[in-house]
Amino acid sequence: MNSNDVMPGPELYQKVRGGFIARGTSLAAWCREHGHNPTNARSALVGAWNGPKGRELRQRLAVDSGVIRLSRSVVSA
Repeated sequence: MNSNDVMPGPELYQKVRGGFIARGTSLAAWCREHGHNPTNARSALVGAWNGPKGRELRQRLAVDSGVIRLSRSVVSA
């Protein structure tokens, strides 16, 4: 899955939660550390909060949980 495939839904929510657990933390702990409300994080992941801020949070959660990896583009000189 890459950064363009972040489709909201219950499956994404479960994958993100599982990703954090696999890293030895939790979605709630990540939210506390980054100043986000866990309810807002869930809403962003399932698609109930789908505006620009919700999409941004969803992307960040997917990356930080390890669900997706951002591709690094190589710039030729």
